[in-house]
Amino acid sequence: MTRVYVPSTLSGVNEIVASGGIGPGPVLAHAVTDALRVAYPDGTDEDWEYAALSAAAYDSLALITADQKARRVVVAVDTASVIPVEHGDLSLVEVHQVIPTAEIAAVLVDAEDAEPDVASAAALWVQAEHGDAAASTVVERCMDHELAWFASQEIGDLAFG
Repeated sequence: MTRVYVPSTLSGVNEIVASGGIGPGPVLAHAVTDALRVAYPDGTDEDWEYAALSAAAYDSLALITADQKARRVVVAVDTASVIPVEHGDLSLVEVHQVIPTAEIAAVLVDAEDAEPDVASAAALWVQAEHGDAAASTVVERCMDHELAWFASQEIGDLAFG
């Protein structure tokens, strides 16, 4: 099994719970890949996992719309098969099957106090992606917030709480 980090939103968690899974495929996610290991040869398994999780948290910014709570969400799942994406982030992978909720290990979410920074970063994410230094600073400040961990059995409370 491979631990995969799927970027999402709080409303996305609602959809996952209502539909019984993530998909249809391909689902873009992040995982520890051979390319990530090669790029960071001095890293440990924990370092590589954190890099993949962070990449998913960053990608979740692009999913946040103005009508949603401004919190980054990452769904951690264990799945049997991933395919690395050739031209993308070193940790970017595709999962080609629907990921059932039973494969969800945890959901990681920003705390409420991160919302102002997350809202600012989500609003400036596109500019940061295009190299705007000021926007990148705002996004980096957002990325300094640690995500809270919710066990799989807490997902229903998180989704509809």
